[in-house]
Amino acid sequence: MYRLLFNQVFRRMDPERAHHLAFTGIRWVAAVPGVAWLLRRWFTRGHAPVEVLGTRFPAPFGLAAGFDKNGVGVRGLTMLGFGWVEVGTITALAQPGNERPRLWRVLDERAIRNRMGFNNDGAAEVAERLRRLRRRRSGRGYVVGVNIGKSRATPAEEAAQDYATSARLLAPYADFLVVNVSSPNTPGLRDLQAVDRLRPILEAVRAAADEATGPGAVPVLVKIAPDLSDEDVDAVADLVTDLGLAGVVAVNTTVAHDHGPGGLSGPPLLPRGLAVVARVRARLGEGPVVIGCGGITTADDARAYLDAGADLVQGYTGFIYEGPFWASRVNRGLARAGVGAAR
Repeated sequence: MYRLLFNQVFRRMDPERAHHLAFTGIRWVAAVPGVAWLLRRWFTRGHAPVEVLGTRFPAPFGLAAGFDKNGVGVRGLTMLGFGWVEVGTITALAQPGNERPRLWRVLDERAIRNRMGFNNDGAAEVAERLRRLRRRRSGRGYVVGVNIGKSRATPAEEAAQDYATSARLLAPYADFLVVNVSSPNTPGLRDLQAVDRLRPILEAVRAAADEATGPGAVPVLVKIAPDLSDEDVDAVADLVTDLGLAGVVAVNTTVAHDHGPGGLSGPPLLPRGLAVVARVRARLGEGPVVIGCGGITTADDARAYLDAGADLVQGYTGFIYEGPFWASRVNRGLARAGVGAAR
């Protein structure tokens, strides 16, 4: 049914317009109490919870950052069976992102190419939105990660302060923070993955989060690119260990493609994503958390990330191609495979 809808309707539309149309529909449905309750029961049936980062995740497979950039759809997305939602990327300053077109489908690879450029409402407005969500008992039950990035207008030498501003505003409403230094769509951002430039950013984020919520109350992770060399992956992992951070999200989109500007996500990313997760896990040892991301379509793909050393898994592109049953299907598959023992 969804494949027919995708082929006959969505693929004929501008991808960004199709995204907004589908997302609006999800939010409308989630606003109808009886319908949302029934759908949530249906979509989350058979899921197995996991204990990670000191938090009970209703299921190990969640939605990656990029779909819900402004924290407007957590209810609807968890209703569809995502165990958790990572909102963002959010920047200290509101910004419109890059000019359109900035989102493309790569149909023969079931992939997505984007150069969105962190379009979002800004940390203050998103923080207020998440505050309202958390005000309700049901809202406090959702697991929400918050992905933060550098404002485009902020010079690189002021990046640490920019990230810290976002962390200070958003940490009180986050189950964990993810520091995004790996998107290819903000000029110079990936240069911040160099450990000498990354260290002050991570230190500033952790200090700001601790100031806002108490020491260690909100775990801080860093998201890395698949295009880092193995030696640079090791260096970032060593920095995480040195700073005592919660862990790593691997991986972001890749620029290693010939489809045009921007980052590519989807199945082409799977082999490198698995390799980076395995390398990060080997370098970090058993302590810090690894969240695997990149190219997940099936429960077997998600299980491959867990077998490589990930504690949690997340995706986005598969949602576009597989439809509203996708997250529930992956999480049920993981539960049938025995994933769900507490950690």
